[in-house]
Amino acid sequence: KVGEQCIIYPNTTIYYGCKLGNRVIIHAGTVIGSDGFGFAPNMETGQYDKIPQIGIVTIEDDVEIGANSCVDRSTMGSTYVRKGVKLDNLVQIAHNTDIGKNTVMSAQVGVAGSTKVGEWCMFGGQVGIAGHIQIGDKVFLGAQSGVPGSLESNQTLIGTPPMQKLPYFKSQAIFQRLPEMYKQLTALQKEVEQLKKKQ
Repeated sequence: KVGEQCIIYPNTTIYYGCKLGNRVIIHAGTVIGSDGFGFAPNMETGQYDKIPQIGIVTIEDDVEIGANSCVDRSTMGSTYVRKGVKLDNLVQIAHNTDIGKNTVMSAQVGVAGSTKVGEWCMFGGQVGIAGHIQIGDKVFLGAQSGVPGSLESNQTLIGTPPMQKLPYFKSQAIFQRLPEMYKQLTALQKEVEQLKKKQ
């Protein structure tokens, strides 16, 4: 089902049962409704059994999705991309996720399955979100941040695991000096040992 005033560019694939609202723009090469990544290990056969993905994708009004992105259908129910969401090129939205209204994601963001992302969030390029967690509203994540657990609303974070910007940049400055600090620590340990021997 496709709503009014949608623009769907060449080589976009929309699988069966998916729903697009009004004024949705989907750029070339994007896939809506491909199977979610669901497999169960079968120790008897030594293989993985595919879990049927029988849900759909629901894209609400005024959503724009960049080129070569993927939004997977849910195992059951629906994967949701809510009103006003903007996704850059090469973004992966896994099955059973719920992306809140007016959230924006830069290139190569990946959101794992069954994660709920709040409204008005902003994710920089290559942010990775673990599955089965909740991200609050107005969470801003710097590029290449890795999020292993749930985050509360109204935060600006960066890093893996994400932290406030100022402590992160201070930590990075210290990290670059670790080899020098290690040499200093080794020298101090030797001096302490020599002093103990003299005593």
